[in-house]
Amino acid sequence: MDSFEVKVPTTRTLVVEIQPDNDAQDPRTNDNLGKMICLHGRYRLGDYEHGMDLEEAKALEARVEKEGGVVLPLYLYDHSGITMRTKPFSCPWDSGKVGFIYATAEMIRANFRVKRVQKCHLDRARLILQEEVNTYDQYLTGDVYGFIVKDEDGETLDSCWGFFGREAAEEAGREAAANQGEKNAA
Repeated sequence: MDSFEVKVPTTRTLVVEIQPDNDAQDPRTNDNLGKMICLHGRYRLGDYEHGMDLEEAKALEARVEKEGGVVLPLYLYDHSGITMRTKPFSCPWDSGKVGFIYATAEMIRANFRVKRVQKCHLDRARLILQEEVNTYDQYLTGDVYGFIVKDEDGETLDSCWGFFGREAAEEAGREAAANQGEKNAA
């Protein structure tokens, strides 16, 4: 646990504690543009209720590409923990392709509310899918945090959890502390 002090508009100093969120929600249960298909014998990864075997997954991947959707490969590195990204890892023994994330042209049309998918929509969808993978990797690697705002007596004034990335939790904690300071100054 790390903490830092925040000076507020009164004479008080509030403390913001940043802690790992050990009960973080799987971001794949959120509303995502892409569908993540992972085939791994040891872990249940991605949108694991897909029920596909390897041949069905390969056929889907080829069909999405042929019909003008976006497909990004998923690579997993498994060594004292797991991490995922869309580019291969350098270690051939502990890593490999584990699946793909995709958005069909129809999914892109529906999400972006357009009649015709153009290159700009495909580029945007590709960026969104990449961010979905980055967020999922943060979940897999435990890079999810919460904050607790405490007063000088150690009493909890505010808290919130589920921030992907430490910086996001710190920023939200600072803002919450400032809001508490304003509340108490009035």
